[in-house]
Amino acid sequence: MRRRLIVALLATAALPLAAANPALASAHSGAKPHTAQEGSVSAAALLAKVTGCSQISNGKYKTDDETSATVPVCGKNGAVFWKADMDIDCDGQVTTQCNNNTDPWFQDDTAFHQSNGQPLNSAKLPYVVVPSTSSIWKYTSYGIKGGGIVAVIYNNKVEYAVVGDTGPTKIIGEASYSTAQALGIDPDPEFGGADSGVTYILFKNSQASPIESHADAVSRGQALANQFIAAN
Repeated sequence: MRRRLIVALLATAALPLAAANPALASAHSGAKPHTAQEGSVSAAALLAKVTGCSQISNGKYKTDDETSATVPVCGKNGAVFWKADMDIDCDGQVTTQCNNNTDPWFQDDTAFHQSNGQPLNSAKLPYVVVPSTSSIWKYTSYGIKGGGIVAVIYNNKVEYAVVGDTGPTKIIGEASYSTAQALGIDPDPEFGGADSGVTYILFKNSQASPIESHADAVSRGQALANQFIAAN
């Protein structure tokens, strides 16, 4: 998990350097991003079902260390969801895109592992991060588990992912390098991400098999998305 110990002043000072150096901005280009929405269920159809919030968390989460707690976890038939930002989790297997040099917060492990026991590959596998269990919310009590299917929606695109890692107990809104790249979000683990506008719909009691199979997550995700729309 990325600790998100972001020092705002440091980030602000470094941004002009990245902007002035195109090579730096493109240094994390790697796995080919998806160019079209995954599946047949539209972003609009899913978003129409999450316009209100029946809060199931005991409190709200921050999107970053320096922000106020404004994001609740909401409950629906067959799913939970939240609307937040997207920070980039580049943890897990060491790759060209994710390593100690590209990510100041890099950790070579993820909470959930591939079927062969290895950590997940953030640069290759779309996955999301759930907050670690706390008094605010316990994800396992709501049918959410490692490998669970998630529909991530941004800018009218839907990307199916899995629950792949756990994060801080008071912060929400994080996904893998691959998830961001697929949605057209800058996947740079230090300066990338999206400030807002990301919706995460986690389907209860679901699981990709194996966890590292994105194709399985997409197949199951389409079916679960249709069920979700019909049930809400």
